[in-house]
Amino acid sequence: MVMHFSLGKLSTFMGTEESLTIEFFKEDSCPVFITGEKRTKSCGGGSSSEKSIRKFDFNPGGICTIFQVSDLKNSPGPGKRELRIATKQALQLLQDNYPEFVAKQVFINVPWWYLAFYAMINPFLTQRTKSKFVFASPSKTAETLFKYISPEQVAVQYGGLSVDNCDCNPDFTVSDPATEMTVKPGTKQIVEIIIYEKCVIVWELRVVGWEVSYGAEFVPDSGEFSVNIQKPKKMSPLDEPVVHGTFKVSELGKVLLTVDNPTSKKKKLLYRFKIDLLGD
Repeated sequence: MVMHFSLGKLSTFMGTEESLTIEFFKEDSCPVFITGEKRTKSCGGGSSSEKSIRKFDFNPGGICTIFQVSDLKNSPGPGKRELRIATKQALQLLQDNYPEFVAKQVFINVPWWYLAFYAMINPFLTQRTKSKFVFASPSKTAETLFKYISPEQVAVQYGGLSVDNCDCNPDFTVSDPATEMTVKPGTKQIVEIIIYEKCVIVWELRVVGWEVSYGAEFVPDSGEFSVNIQKPKKMSPLDEPVVHGTFKVSELGKVLLTVDNPTSKKKKLLYRFKIDLLGD
């Protein structure tokens, strides 16, 4: 899968079953253009890179840069023709066709043998092209993408929160910013959401790769007993990648979302919430 990110306007374009084109806004109001396609057919004719170029607007604040992500998960072995073609296409984009427009070419879910393959072709690349390549192993994919793309715009399967183009998450969209935190090894991270009025609070949370315990409770300001919203639960990589919670608050207090990381690895925590005030 190849995704192109460039500066554009918020809109959605549906193509054939073989292809899909979407545009999103980033948290800092810089919009991001994303294209995912199979190689068999493009949406409306032309390659995905050419369609990204057509979106360019060289006026101040307009479209001017492509950020391309190539997913190498389940990619063919180093001797396969498909891999050589995909690599050639990436190099053509960087060196021949649109070298000035490509900010980065990021390869994610990179198998070990691909780095050896890259080492073979490295001497034939220009220094400018080499500086634009970024490689991320499966364990570093989410962390690498978050350096360039806000988590709410990264698809769930790549460690983010975006589940656009389905009805499974009606509460949040890519326009709802997420907070990113690091949970250090052997520590407990508590997200405290202070409630000032009666309301219904909705949240979603994920820890990339899980292997942590997650719980939620409401602590009233009155000093009464806390309300256990979600008993601490050990989350494994096989669990749902994103958990959703909702709670009706009838008095002032705070909601505590607790993540306990017993492992020796740091974990990436993402969360966001919304509050709907209740009428008198």
